[in-house]
Amino acid sequence: MNRREFLRTAGGAAGGAAAVSAGASPAAAAEGGGGGGTKPDLGGYLDGANNYSGTVVDETGNDEVSVDVGAGNSGLAFGPAAVHVDNGATVVWEWTGEGGNHNVVSEDDVFNSGPAMASGTFEHTFTEDGIYPYFCSPHKTSGMLGVIVVGTDFPTVSADAATPLDPAHMGVPYQAHFVGIATILAIFMSLIFTFFLLKYGESAHTEGGNN
Repeated sequence: MNRREFLRTAGGAAGGAAAVSAGASPAAAAEGGGGGGTKPDLGGYLDGANNYSGTVVDETGNDEVSVDVGAGNSGLAFGPAAVHVDNGATVVWEWTGEGGNHNVVSEDDVFNSGPAMASGTFEHTFTEDGIYPYFCSPHKTSGMLGVIVVGTDFPTVSADAATPLDPAHMGVPYQAHFVGIATILAIFMSLIFTFFLLKYGESAHTEGGNN
């Protein structure tokens, strides 16, 4: 590679890195300051619950909603573990026959299916907004937990709230990490560009003087 080709390549790379850095900054600011909405505050009740990935399934608009009792590979879960329904909706728990005998018991005694059983159904109609955590008595300590979110009047948290696995958990948004990396890359490429510019420039000057 001759001097002109290197300068053209290095300059383009440094400029591209700088452009990425500059272009990412507005996107980060726009996404970080948009509000992001809210989500139900489950109070950490489902932390470690089986069949829960952090999502509250939206079943609003349906008069009747089904939840499996004995879901997942082990049969020791509710499916879905967290569901959002309208006030006035009826939730029907349906036993799958997996995982042994189960029951459905709310933490605040709003509903209770009775003794654990291997099959059957249980239903409850919700008439008050709120968040209703519940469990299976025989398998509560094994992570068989669930939550019903009802209506619109319930505790909420920011939808952008950090989780332990989030880069933002350390106080820096994910996009800011990306901007930082792009900035470092731009600086690094600029240093390389400057080094070779000085080196090749000096060589060219020396060669020109010798001629």
